[in-house]
Amino acid sequence: MLKTRLLKFIDKGIGTLAVRCITRPFPAGKPETLHSILFIRPGGIGDASLLIPAILAFRERYLGARIAVLAEKRNGAVFGLCPAVDELLLYDRRGDLRKAVCGTYDAVIDTEQWHRLSAVVARMTRAPMLIGYATNEKKRLFTHSVPYSHDDYEADSFFHLLHVFGIATPPEMPAPFLAVPADAAKRGEGLLGKYIAQPFVAIFPGASIPERRWGADKFRKVAESLNARGIPVVVVGGKGDATDGDRIITGEYGLNLAGKTSLAETAAVIEKAAILVSGDSGILHIGVGLDKPTVSLFGPGIAKKWAPRGERHIVINKRFPCSPCTKFGYTPKCPRKAKCMTDITVDEVVAAVEKLIAIKTDD
Repeated sequence: MLKTRLLKFIDKGIGTLAVRCITRPFPAGKPETLHSILFIRPGGIGDASLLIPAILAFRERYLGARIAVLAEKRNGAVFGLCPAVDELLLYDRRGDLRKAVCGTYDAVIDTEQWHRLSAVVARMTRAPMLIGYATNEKKRLFTHSVPYSHDDYEADSFFHLLHVFGIATPPEMPAPFLAVPADAAKRGEGLLGKYIAQPFVAIFPGASIPERRWGADKFRKVAESLNARGIPVVVVGGKGDATDGDRIITGEYGLNLAGKTSLAETAAVIEKAAILVSGDSGILHIGVGLDKPTVSLFGPGIAKKWAPRGERHIVINKRFPCSPCTKFGYTPKCPRKAKCMTDITVDEVVAAVEKLIAIKTDD
C-alpha cells in the first residue's frame, strides 16, 4: 500500500511534468496490417481481468499479430489465464521496462484510466499508433485519445480503446473469458481434497482498502449458516487474508486456503466452486471471468462500473447518498465508518447465496 501511494505521488509530480514536456506524436491512421501490439496495464487484478475480453477480441481480429502485455508483479499473473497473450513484461522485473520501450510495435494501447506515467512509457516506444484515455493532460501523448466515462462497465471501457481497429463492444462479455492452466487446475484439485466431490461456496474476505472489507466475523456467520444447510465453505485469498480465513472457518465450517495458493491456483479453486462470495475486489472479477455465479458486496466502489452483470450475479449495495465515493482508485476517508458496507447483513448474503443455488439447481 505504501508503494502504491508513493507511485501515485511520483505520477502526479513527475508524470504531470513529463507529459507536458514530451513532444506530441504525429497523427497516424490504422496500418493495413498489424504484426505486433503492446497493451499496457498497471494496477490491480480486477482491471487486468476485465481487460482480457478486449485482448481476446483483438486476437480474434488479428490472428497473426503478436500480443505483448506490460503489467506489474501484483497483477501480471492474471495474464497467465489468457492464452492469447504471447509475452508478459513487468514494470518491476529487471530489464522488462527497457525491453518494452525498445520493442517494435505497430500499436501501443495504454489502458491506464488516470495516471500518467504509463502514457509516458507508451510515447517512449515511438509506435506509430498510440491509444489511450483522454482523462487528463496525458491525452496529448496519444495519436488516438478515447473518452472515458464512470457510467460504463469497465470491460466495455477497455473495448472503447479498440474501436479504432473496427472492433465493436459486444452486447455481452464472452463467458468464460479466463482459462485455468492444466497444471494449476490439477494442483487446485489436490488442495481441495474431499471438497472437490461436493458443492461448496468460495469466500474471498479481502479487499484492496479497509473501507471495502465486510469483516471476518460476518463472513464466519455466513459460513456457519451455510454449513447448517449442508454447504461447506472454502476461503481463498493471499497471505494477508489467512488470519481472517482461520476466523471464518474456525476449524469446522470448511477449508481455509488463503495464503496457500498462487493466483492461478486460486482461480482453479474458484472454478470448482458453486458460487463465489466477495467484496468489490479483483478476485470477484476472476470469478466473473471463470463464469461462476457471484454474490458481491458493494459500497465505496462504483457498482455501475465494476459490479458483475446478469441474473447469475447478485450485487448487494445499500446505495447511500454518499456512495459510491471512489474515483480513479482514490477513496476518501469515510466519516461514517463505511456504513455502506457495515449495514449489509448476514441474512442478505445468505439469502443471495440460496437464490443462486436455486437458479443453478433449476439449470
